Amino acid sequence: MQATQAADNRETLSRFQSAMNSGDPEIASKAIDDFVEPEVLFHAPVPMRATGAEALKRVWAVLLRAFPDLHVTVEETIAEGDKIVSRNTVTGTHRGEYQGLAPTGRAVAYNEVFIFRLAHGRIAEIRGVVDVLSQLRQLGALPD
Repeated sequence: MQATQAADNRETLSRFQSAMNSGDPEIASKAIDDFVEPEVLFHAPVPMRATGAEALKRVWAVLLRAFPDLHVTVEETIAEGDKIVSRNTVTGTHRGEYQGLAPTGRAVAYNEVFIFRLAHGRIAEIRGVVDVLSQLRQLGALPD
């Protein structure tokens, strides 16, 4: 039973991540509606005045405006029961305003780790650690 749940959750997360890699803000927003609980518990360093799925939509809107070619490569996943850990490499080119920075045209590559808890086939909780320091250094916002 637990192995089946983990496999089903992996499939759900894979479909969600594929949609988020579309580069299309509308597809990303629809994927959040389809795969994420409206009241998802979202624990990540994001200064949004929103909660739940709305906060996640805002994060992706900001990211896709700033990095239209944003791509998340899943390096490895670990699934057990109702949780999945995903270690990712994020790449993109800074083409729009981000964190108060005008577009630089610089490419970025940084790491992140997310823990997802799924309930009834939907993402119910997200905990994330993103290497924002590396990202901002690559954009020239912080010294090396």
